[in-house]
Amino acid sequence: MPWRKRQNLAVGLDIGSYAVKVCEFVETGINCRRLVKLGSALLPEGAMADGILNDPEAVGQVISALMKNLQIKNKKVAISMSGYSVIVKKINLAVMSEKDLANHIHTEAEQYIPFDIDDVYLDFQDLKTNTEQADRTDVMLVAAKKDVVNAYLTMLKGIGLQPVVVDVDAFALENSFAEVGVTDENVALVDIGASKMSINILNRGTSILARDVVMGSWQITEQIQNQCGLTLEEAEAVKTGQREPGEQRECIEDIFVKNCTQWILEIKKALDFFLAGHSEEGIDRLILSGGGARIKGLDQFLSEETGIKTEIFDPFATVTINAEHIDTEYVKYMAPEMAIAAGLAIRTADL
Repeated sequence: MPWRKRQNLAVGLDIGSYAVKVCEFVETGINCRRLVKLGSALLPEGAMADGILNDPEAVGQVISALMKNLQIKNKKVAISMSGYSVIVKKINLAVMSEKDLANHIHTEAEQYIPFDIDDVYLDFQDLKTNTEQADRTDVMLVAAKKDVVNAYLTMLKGIGLQPVVVDVDAFALENSFAEVGVTDENVALVDIGASKMSINILNRGTSILARDVVMGSWQITEQIQNQCGLTLEEAEAVKTGQREPGEQRECIEDIFVKNCTQWILEIKKALDFFLAGHSEEGIDRLILSGGGARIKGLDQFLSEETGIKTEIFDPFATVTINAEHIDTEYVKYMAPEMAIAAGLAIRTADL
């Protein structure tokens, strides 16, 4: 095996609407990593919404405090985005060289982007789906509003960090799964955060569909609090199975069923889209991540409703962990919620 210099990796920084998650790996060999830092911190209410920095100063303070608390010295970070300001679209184009595609994509993108083309950053990936019989290929097009991206970059630079990667949540999740998953299957990755759900369907390792849905697990907590007479802390504990529902069981179960049914409808829409073009293949597994994956019984409910084997994702399944420095029980608890941060943390920090 040829010698390869170990890469310097970026710190994975997942800035959600509810909390900031941080993950850092170090390479210990070829495709071997050790988890060295892991943590999360709550954001002030309203500081982030739909991928937009409403209060950059407050978000920056939380990130700074978390990095300091974890004693992270690496200043190079990888972040990801989602929300209405990010557009992900798969388009079909004639096969052309990468240079020609780069020149052509700007003109082609105008018909797919609902913003002024001069107001967005564009990126693309040729999925190389062409065959000997067809000289056309699928291209994954990504556009993000410049003012939103620039706000993140300004905030991060303002607290002394150097952003080296700006990704999309769904693709960061895909990278995370690729490190521990099987690539010759058809898999639906479903990440349920506090305020949104990311769905990414992979056809043997290639993204076929990436979609964000504005609904998340925090709405369940709020509904339990408001409708069942519990405190916010009690509602969150009941949601994750850390507290028995007691006399409020019927009220809580009704909230679970209504919300989870909405999630399943959105997941089924994505699955139907995939199956329309891959009816003979089907979906082998549904991989559940995000804070919502902790909802007691959700994986079983999804499996029953979709007929697809459902598993809770562990992005740390193939990395080593120093139990003397990191609480392994904490890692186990946080694992589903750290999927996007872990996918970002495997990106190289070398510009």
